[in-house]
Formats: sequence, structure tokens, C-alpha cells
Amino acid sequence: MSIKINETWLEVLKNEFEKAYFLDLKSFLVEEKKNHIIYPPGNQIFEAFNLTPFDQVKVVLLGQDPYHGAGQAHGLCFSVQDGIKPPPSLQNIFKEIETDIGIANSNKGNLQSWAKQGVLLLNATLTVRANQAASHQNKGWEIFTDKVISELSENKKGLIFILWGNYAQAKSSLIDANKHHILKAAHPSPFSVYRGFFGCRHFSKTNDLLRQMGKPEIDWSV
Repeated sequence: MSIKINETWLEVLKNEFEKAYFLDLKSFLVEEKKNHIIYPPGNQIFEAFNLTPFDQVKVVLLGQDPYHGAGQAHGLCFSVQDGIKPPPSLQNIFKEIETDIGIANSNKGNLQSWAKQGVLLLNATLTVRANQAASHQNKGWEIFTDKVISELSENKKGLIFILWGNYAQAKSSLIDANKHHILKAAHPSPFSVYRGFFGCRHFSKTNDLLRQMGKPEIDWSV
């Protein structure tokens, strides 16, 4: 597995790629690819980093696992490739956007436009075996992405971290709340969306915070 990651991130994370856990992770992925289909494609594993360079991050949206269906995952949490119907969680995200700020998103589920505006769409685990959810958890990715969150917290200020669901909210221990803004709500999954995701207004709140800091707001249309 070759590492193709934006140079601004390479500078921040270069030591990670030589650590024992990451070398073990690479070996695991090489073996996996011999017998299984892995998502996202290899050249898109670090897509979130390539579309949102370290120096351009304004907002961090945390997901857990890539989608495990054919043609869905492309390296951005909650996002799907062009031509793929938005999964239920993403449909619920779009419903909240419409309720919150009046933008009606279409059936397009590709969130690249958010990433290019400074929204780091980061999954905790960056790969998955086809049709097997969570199959690459606890193989080393979480160590890597925890480091990403820690580096962002330590070396930047005024970031907005959006944490949906218990898994993402547990990452708040890595974030300096004195330097950054943390928005928490239930996960947009159909199983929890009515427990506080609908009505969280995280999209307008994010733009309010950005405006207060003198930063460009995010255009949440897709």
C-alpha cells in the first residue's frame, strides 16, 4: 500500500507512517487485498486529507467506518460517489440541513464540495472489507486518526469539531475545548436520529461560529 497524502499532512504525520502499528496495518491490508475486496479504492483511502489540506481545515466532521457497499465509499465520511443514492444517514443529514438553513439537497451524495471548503470528513477507520461492516476496526487505523485529531487540536485554534453519536463524542477527550468549538448530537442513523440529531442545527451553528471568527461560511449545498 503506497501512501498518497497531501504534503501538508505528510509533514504533520510523517512519523506515524514508520511506526510499528502502521507497518502492521499496511501488512494487514496487503494480505486482505489478496482475498477480499477493500473499500474505498486504494487511491482514495486518504481522500479526506487530499481534498482538505492541514492548513485549510476549519471544520472536522467525524465518522466511524467507510460504507461497505459497492461503489459507495471514496474516502470521505458520510459521502458517497457520484451516481450512488445517499444512504439513510446522509438522507437524514440533508433533512436537517433543509430544516436548519433551508437548503434542499438533491439525490447527489458526494460531499467533495464540503471538503474543498475546509470540512475534514474524517472516518476513524479508513478502510473496510466489502459487505462486512467494522471489519477493519482495531487494526491500527484508530491510532492513526486519533493522532490526526490530536495534531489538529494541538497545532490549530478555532476549529469546529462536529461529533455525532457516542463513538464520535468519545473523541472529545483528544480535543482542547479551550481552543476549539465542539458540537455534539445524536448520530443521524435512522436508529438514533430522533434522539437529538433532528433539530441540532449544527449547520447554522457552524456558520455562526465561522462568521464570529471572521472566516468564510460553509455552503452546505451539494
